[in-house]
Amino acid sequence: MKKLAFIAVTLLMALSVNAKDIKTLVVTTNPQMHCENCENKIKDNIRFEKGIKKIETSVENQTVTITYDADKNSAENIMKAFSKIGYEATPAKECHKAEGNCCKKAEGCKKAEGCKKAEGCKKAEGDCCKKQ
Repeated sequence: MKKLAFIAVTLLMALSVNAKDIKTLVVTTNPQMHCENCENKIKDNIRFEKGIKKIETSVENQTVTITYDADKNSAENIMKAFSKIGYEATPAKECHKAEGNCCKKAEGCKKAEGCKKAEGCKKAEGDCCKKQ
């Protein structure tokens, strides 16, 4: 019983020492990604920066989502790393989902996620679907 308690305490201490500050950074790039080669160039180079755990790219949304250990690197350093491969990274602006009959999107977003025409809509104007 004492051995089991000792092992449990040791395991808990080991886990608390290895606790990491994992953060997520979402950026857009300039020039914009337009193909699989662009995605691969970013993934293949940025993954070597310190603390990078995971990289996901989306050509459709023009975003790069990076999960990293904040104890080993910072968002600013990761964004600076993009310049080494010919890109400029800026924090992505959040896209809003449909509210009522209107799709609202933040400035700089290509497409508001989850937006569909409201029932009874004949024509979409800008980001809004107007009933006719």
